[in-house]
Amino acid sequence: MATLHPPLPPVTTRTSTSESPHQPDTPHSPQPLQPLPPPGGIHVCLGQPSQGKKGRSKSTQIFRRFRSVFRSFPIITPTCKMPVYLHESHIHGGTRMTGTLFGHRKARVSMAIQDNPRCLPMLLLELAMPTGKLLQDMGNGLMRIALECEKKPNDKTKISDEPVWTMYCNGRKSGYGVKREPTEEDLVVMQTLHVVSMGAGVIPTDGKEQADGELAYMRAYFERVIGSKDSETYYMMNPNSNNGPELSIFFVRM
Repeated sequence: MATLHPPLPPVTTRTSTSESPHQPDTPHSPQPLQPLPPPGGIHVCLGQPSQGKKGRSKSTQIFRRFRSVFRSFPIITPTCKMPVYLHESHIHGGTRMTGTLFGHRKARVSMAIQDNPRCLPMLLLELAMPTGKLLQDMGNGLMRIALECEKKPNDKTKISDEPVWTMYCNGRKSGYGVKREPTEEDLVVMQTLHVVSMGAGVIPTDGKEQADGELAYMRAYFERVIGSKDSETYYMMNPNSNNGPELSIFFVRM
């Protein structure tokens, strides 16, 4: 029997005063979201994601090679048991992205990664976990999701383009993650949330009952760190905590 979860708090939105995603956000008065229209009932006007900068400088290439070699060294455990925390506002070498977890509470959660809230998703995953369960677990403490897939010889597929992943939550196998193309409903959700830079809540569905529960979402900044062609990590940055990210998502090709 499905477990009912309490509704999320009222929606609070923050909008950036600058187009640059690296500028700090300025809080504004809460703006209620409009009811979610049916597919085809809204014009989606999101921009294309960037394809990355070409022609990187020589110093950047040298730094990345050094970092790749450094990360291949064995990990040495120090004798001092002092806890180490990630900085909550920025990770050195990371790229700030917008990440959104959304879905009906009883249905599988989807995760969209965008350059900024006004762009089309550059990555969209469907995870084998109900949305309500994931949001509830995140509220109970740090959560780490590892997505692993098999490395094939002579395969030049980008790690973000792998179609299927084995999913682990805090070390326990939890099914699979699947990359998919955005549906029309996904794009309607992204368009509805284009005014939200950070926040969590429920998207109104115009009073219609859904068998899978409310359409909940959580949006935050993520730092994308590329370790190598076979490893990539997204750290969710929590501006209200000094203990680092509440959610970390690791992509690893074994």
